[in-house]
Amino acid sequence: MDYTFLTPVSNEVLDYVESLSSQHFGSKISLHTPYDFPVLEKVKITLIGVIESRGGFQQTAENLDAVRKEIYSLFPGNWNISIADLGDLVAGETIEDTYFALQQLVKSLLKNNCIPLIIGGTQDLTYPMYRAYDGLEQMVNLVSIDSKFDFGKEKDLLSATSYLTKIIIDEPNNLFNYSNIGYQTYANSQEEIDLIEKLFFDAYRLGDISNSIALAEPVLRDADCVSIDMHAVKSSDSGNFSVFSPNGFTGKEICALARYAGISDKVSAFGIFNSSASQQEAVLIAQLLWYFIEGVEQRSHEYPFGSKDQYIKYTVPLDGEELVFYKSNKTDRWWIEIPYINTSHTKLQKSTLLPCSHEEYLAACANEIPERWWKAQRKNLI
Repeated sequence: MDYTFLTPVSNEVLDYVESLSSQHFGSKISLHTPYDFPVLEKVKITLIGVIESRGGFQQTAENLDAVRKEIYSLFPGNWNISIADLGDLVAGETIEDTYFALQQLVKSLLKNNCIPLIIGGTQDLTYPMYRAYDGLEQMVNLVSIDSKFDFGKEKDLLSATSYLTKIIIDEPNNLFNYSNIGYQTYANSQEEIDLIEKLFFDAYRLGDISNSIALAEPVLRDADCVSIDMHAVKSSDSGNFSVFSPNGFTGKEICALARYAGISDKVSAFGIFNSSASQQEAVLIAQLLWYFIEGVEQRSHEYPFGSKDQYIKYTVPLDGEELVFYKSNKTDRWWIEIPYINTSHTKLQKSTLLPCSHEEYLAACANEIPERWWKAQRKNLI
């Protein structure tokens, strides 16, 4: 693929990297400079800025120098993972040009088993990230960490507040599941909340996740693409007071969610959107990226890569059904089997394992069908 539409990291940032020690993150990452482009065959994670805000209703940062300086100034863990900063994708002549370029870029990286980390711009950029999976012959699970669902009317143009509707209705329809983590009820109409239920999607209120952050781990473990709206973080922690939010995730909570996304063996694309130009938010975004990379470094390479010999199988008879659970001997994480049903409308082409929690296994033992298992069954048939 031709990467000439990507602009190099700025000279200001390159000069900043020169001032860092050899132990800093900035000294251990391959950079797109005016004279050199990273060799992507050796790279596992790529950092890409997107300077595009025409799909939103607020101005985002005009450059990502502040975020880059913050992430470069951190110290990496004991990482063996190769990372490159490919610079910025500058807005095209039309917003559709930007969407097309981002879709092609992410598609190319996915085919090379390279995880794109997209930062900057408005959340409508989630749409071309999702469309990048077209042709990869897989159903896509999308997870959005957001206070809102971002539904719009069918006739609405693609925007940061309507991109989910476009994902649902546009062909080809590769979406198997959408999950929202952190929605705030008063920010969404009852009609939207009812639609989430009608489509058998998953939604978790902010209060429930804040009370038990571990609820989000199985959700993110099953994700392919993760999109974070920085408005889901409360302003006192994000530093974004231009779009004020008194409630939302804390800095600690949003970093925990980013780490869960990184640890997931399935997550292959990660985006952070709707950020302001504030220095405070740049610090938080840098830490989000750090925790995601830390998670990728610590991936256990279990399902779908591991053998079932590495799991303990539990069969729970329930209301004429047999629910089959698997527990990893390696990480103590749990999965529940979604059996293959041979019909003309079946989306899944084979039985598959749905990440779940130990609590869901205990609930099944108490004669309670796990809601996520039931929804997955329903989605498989519609």
